[in-house]
Amino acid sequence: MKIANTLSAKMMQTLRKGRRKLSREAQEHIRQYIESQRIGALFFMNKSREADLYYTVFGLTLSCIFGLRIDREKARRELERCEVNRQDLVHYAAYMRSSILLDVSGNKLWRLLFPSKEQAPPDFRTFPHSDSCSPYSRFIWLSLMEDMRRRIDNKKEILKSLDAYRIPGGGYANRLGGLSASTNATAAALSVGGQLAGYNVAEDVKRLYEWQDESGGFRATGQALLPDMLSTATALFALRCYGVKPRVNPAAFVEAHWLESGGFAPTLAEENSDIEYTFYGMLALGTC
Repeated sequence: MKIANTLSAKMMQTLRKGRRKLSREAQEHIRQYIESQRIGALFFMNKSREADLYYTVFGLTLSCIFGLRIDREKARRELERCEVNRQDLVHYAAYMRSSILLDVSGNKLWRLLFPSKEQAPPDFRTFPHSDSCSPYSRFIWLSLMEDMRRRIDNKKEILKSLDAYRIPGGGYANRLGGLSASTNATAAALSVGGQLAGYNVAEDVKRLYEWQDESGGFRATGQALLPDMLSTATALFALRCYGVKPRVNPAAFVEAHWLESGGFAPTLAEENSDIEYTFYGMLALGTC
């Protein structure tokens, strides 16, 4: 069976590479942390230690990567009872990705089975930044369409729409009229462009490459005080998809954010970890 060439599959492969870089002891430490963030059979907790569908996607993904047992029947019942706004792109995508992860968890060929849903998506009305065309919205939407095996018929329209978010001098913003580029918006736009038009290294890829801090991390914007794990992971993942090695090896940066809890911190200024940033830590490690 051919491995899917989706954004989800690329992320899973990168995460698996990150796990393989860890010693058995380190893997077990992270496994224990992942389990500590679970609430019930399905859900994972957010920063307020409440069950949260958005955070659950990160937890279920890491559970698959680290081979943690999931009671799929109980988890499926919890998911079916979950009230999700099907017009909200982010939360519907989280719902659908969770459903897919439950479908493939425990199957030795799960990495080949992405994507696994074939159904029509709802008519979304709620988007990040209240904008269906922003790079981040396009990234979430495209990932969802790929996971649901939906044909993308308007590739040229999508690619053209991203031009409106491009900042003079290079990079992208998530808001129209933005004055400065952000790392996450740029990584999202480049990922969408790569999936739809091929991963050809152009000026914006080179600009993203240049934004790496000497520490090995990436800042959210040029004005940010510290590089953070989310920006670092998304930038490194985008560069990896383009076949571009980072200017600075990020391994030391990633390790510095790994806490005694077993999870990863957002920045060096924070002492708390959560399941989302643990996902980003492992994604960044997989690009090293």
